[in-house]
Amino acid sequence: MAAASVSRIEVGRDGPEGGNSAYLVAARAVVDPGPPTERAWQELHAGLERAGVAPASLEYVLVTHWHADHAGLAPRLAETADATLAMGAGDAALVADYARERERRLERDAAVMRRCGVPTAAVDSVIDGDPVSPMPDETPVERLADGDRVAGLEVVATPGHTLGHTAFAGDDFLLVGDAVLPTVTPNVGGSDTRTLREDRHKPRAASATNADESVVDRDPLGAFRGTLERLADRPERLLPGHGATVERGRIAEMLEHHRERSQRVLAALEDGEPTAAAKTPWAVARQLFGDLEGIHVKFGAGEATAHLQALEREGLVERVADGPVQYELVR
Repeated sequence: MAAASVSRIEVGRDGPEGGNSAYLVAARAVVDPGPPTERAWQELHAGLERAGVAPASLEYVLVTHWHADHAGLAPRLAETADATLAMGAGDAALVADYARERERRLERDAAVMRRCGVPTAAVDSVIDGDPVSPMPDETPVERLADGDRVAGLEVVATPGHTLGHTAFAGDDFLLVGDAVLPTVTPNVGGSDTRTLREDRHKPRAASATNADESVVDRDPLGAFRGTLERLADRPERLLPGHGATVERGRIAEMLEHHRERSQRVLAALEDGEPTAAAKTPWAVARQLFGDLEGIHVKFGAGEATAHLQALEREGLVERVADGPVQYELVR
């Protein structure tokens, strides 16, 4: 039987997208408990108390994706409630093995930014400014797959924003995390650099240390478009990871946003002499977004790369160099 009741608890109001939305589902589970701050912890407890639910009565703590503003409190709540922490298999390692995976992520982020043509000083600034979340080095996490059922919810794979982003569907609602947001379009590419394809000449790995990283050739923008189209076909009302509601028409707006951005990427490559038109993703990002600082360096370079890779698959651009990567129009 599908879960029939859901209530929102606003936690962690300091993020760039506004307040996080934690959801209490049928008094059995909390989805996306929020960032790992004491203030968010108190807000979550207050919300549970208003609902008349004691943490000890929870059976599950569910997480849509690995970003700390959604997953940060999950280990603490699961331990307090003696509940099972569960999330999509593609993202689970970044919470289950936080300390080791954080180091791997920083190395990967730096390598991706360098490959995109980001200057060394900007790369160093992003990596040095990446905060350590107060999460356990290791924590038990149950891996979920598309179509599973947990706490009366259907598990719905929604990749794109992160490799293993997952939504949870109840009786008449769909908890979509950051897949669909009311006021911003979630970053694709830079928000999880695992989603980006590696260098053209790097051979496909015969094996990998993590099952969720066994595929080298990825298409984050294509995956995200597929996620939006899949969500558009579902009947449930959408409940986002930030804000209280999101209209279904927002999906069409986000698809159009990315169509327009791809056209701007093509225009950025067109803006140059034919003999000097090849550009790095970083150069394209600077034309799209202007000056970039802090985490937006990674987000901008990653999003430009995601669009360039998608355009390459469509035969509209080609990669002409790999160190750093450079693209030009197919003429």
